[in-house]
Amino acid sequence: MQKPIPLAQAFAPPDRTLPRMLQHQAARFGGRTLFVAGSVRWTFADALRIAGAYGTALQQAGVQAGDRVALLCSNRAEFMQVVLGCAWIGAVAVPINTASRGSQLQHILSNSGARLLVTEAEGLQAVRALAVLEAPALPLQSIWLLDASAEGEVGCTPFPAEPAETAAPAAVRPGDTLLILYTSGTTGLSKGVCCPHAQFFWWGVHSGSLLGLQEGEVLLTTLPLFHTNAMNAFFQALLSGSTLVVEKRFSASAFWSSLVRHQATVTYVLGAMVPILLSKDTTPDDRAHRVRIALAPGVPPQFHAVFTKRFGMRLLDGYGSTETNFVIGLDAEQRPGSMGRTGDGFEACVVDEDDNPVPRGQPGELLLRARDPYAFATGYFGMPEKTVEAWRNLWFHTGDRVVCDADGFFTFMDRLKDAIRRRGENISSYEVEQVLLSHPAIAVAAVYPVKSEMAEDEVMTAIVLREGASLDAVALMQFCEPRMAYFAVPRFVEFMAQLPATENGKIQKFKLRERGTTEQTWDREAAGYQLKR
Repeated sequence: MQKPIPLAQAFAPPDRTLPRMLQHQAARFGGRTLFVAGSVRWTFADALRIAGAYGTALQQAGVQAGDRVALLCSNRAEFMQVVLGCAWIGAVAVPINTASRGSQLQHILSNSGARLLVTEAEGLQAVRALAVLEAPALPLQSIWLLDASAEGEVGCTPFPAEPAETAAPAAVRPGDTLLILYTSGTTGLSKGVCCPHAQFFWWGVHSGSLLGLQEGEVLLTTLPLFHTNAMNAFFQALLSGSTLVVEKRFSASAFWSSLVRHQATVTYVLGAMVPILLSKDTTPDDRAHRVRIALAPGVPPQFHAVFTKRFGMRLLDGYGSTETNFVIGLDAEQRPGSMGRTGDGFEACVVDEDDNPVPRGQPGELLLRARDPYAFATGYFGMPEKTVEAWRNLWFHTGDRVVCDADGFFTFMDRLKDAIRRRGENISSYEVEQVLLSHPAIAVAAVYPVKSEMAEDEVMTAIVLREGASLDAVALMQFCEPRMAYFAVPRFVEFMAQLPATENGKIQKFKLRERGTTEQTWDREAAGYQLKR
């Protein structure tokens, strides 16, 4: 793994904050393009100015240092304007998955205590729909509405134009929270990961090192800015003196032409995106691009060689999470199917259920820690007991089952946590189950992953109906759609008389996972049922 020391030395520890990074790089790169979203293009100097201007706009809206500002919108320039403005005045941005609905969205807005929401019309509708929930009033005090007139919308104002005034930068420290990113709840409600400024500095340093970034590269992402991956890419560009191009969303048909049009040299794909791209017919754009490498965590080993041969770009695997950093990665020695070795500045350990290290070659839970201050998240917002649980014994517990071989290469086995990974999205079994159990006909529901043809998981649910009740799978889909993110709606449904359980009544999901789909399982895709998005 390439050593990130030179770049780290360019920024003294107190300067590992977004305001200081913007100031440092604007002085160095000035008129070079940093950020592109649609027709919007910012130079490094523009980004510095925008941070100060939108710091002013936020202050004029009553936002102060430490306040949370929620973002419920797609990839667009305004997203980053708010993030930069928050960072400049010491406020905290809270990006929210645009597919969040119902109780999950209610929990995120309540738990974060966001006083200002920035959203598009669709997001506003989702927030308005929360009124039907029997839940306490949200702490929101105002809403900035994008792309639509705010006239007639109570509590809404149009997204402000860039003010002429520039706020003074706050005395932000590297350990201060920059973003709160909500990950899927695995045994309970979604947790807000408190990501400090320095964590994203180290994301940029370590990811840039593994990608071999040089000045003047063009990075292109189709991934959402409300996830760590795309936000990390912004810091890669900022620190390396490169350009980040942010597309609205991933489209297999438009992916290659986008790379060609922007002359990208680096891009980003998730595990499920690779087989999707390979499934498309060959076009001249397959090789017309300039991309030399793609950050591609979780790509099954059988796809690496065929992808590189067809598209002419190298896939870089690795391991990181919202709570950690680019902790494990592959260097010049490629081993498809392996996450790689531990990077400089990090420690990894594989342990048994009592946190005792296991021998090389034996699977166990992956524990991680960082040597550099604030290279990891600082905890879960408003959930001290979950923070202590995850960071116990001086290590962060990933909940992932891995094996480390004699050469120090880690291979991912499966998840210990009760979570599902579907096409780049983490899904909480608990949250889906809560929606299902709110249906008056359902007595018991278990949600779990089953194998997918797209290299990741599909969502399956096993349901026991209340005595005398009736419900079919189509009616269940119609019940789920307005109450959860589309990607969390179960694809597979099976109604059962009873579920396997322990003597104390705990459902044995491992038996359901092993059982998988059966002849009695209803398959949404086979049935031709189309979800509304």
